[in-house]
Amino acid sequence: MSSIELTPSQKKILRALTNLHKETEDAIKGEDIAEQVDRNPGTIRNQMQSLKALQLVEGVPGPKGGYKPTAAAYEALEIQQMDEPASVPIKHEGEEVTDIIVEEIDLSSVHHPELCRAEVHAQGSIGDIHEGDSVTVGPTPLSKLRIDGTLDGKDDTNNILILQIDEMVAPAEEPEH
Repeated sequence: MSSIELTPSQKKILRALTNLHKETEDAIKGEDIAEQVDRNPGTIRNQMQSLKALQLVEGVPGPKGGYKPTAAAYEALEIQQMDEPASVPIKHEGEEVTDIIVEEIDLSSVHHPELCRAEVHAQGSIGDIHEGDSVTVGPTPLSKLRIDGTLDGKDDTNNILILQIDEMVAPAEEPEH
């Protein structure tokens, strides 16, 4: 558990940096982060100074420069970095999404079927998924759980998709261990 308390704005900027960095592995320009979080590049530069002071970001000078997240940044956002994470497929409007990693699925209010929601914690940009869109998550590696739902909302700061569950399937056969 990280002891660094970040403001929602810092979290959003740091999350955008880690998402963009995952795609390219290069230093990320402030302008690209600004575009991702819909803020002014000057605001990003100011925030980066405080994130650098917290040792969550390192600046890379030069024309190919920008910012890179440190290991502490992933810890502060509670992002697990794994070399070979198990892959949980996610589909948006029936199309496979390859640049989002599903980290965790939280089920809420399962004793109220009409209120049943799934919170899908993700790594990667969720900006293109909008309320009312259909999303399928799974099957998960062990239980083969698959959730079909409609996006009810999202938490951009914590990169969480909130799905209204339309159908949830987990085959009942013995798992192959």
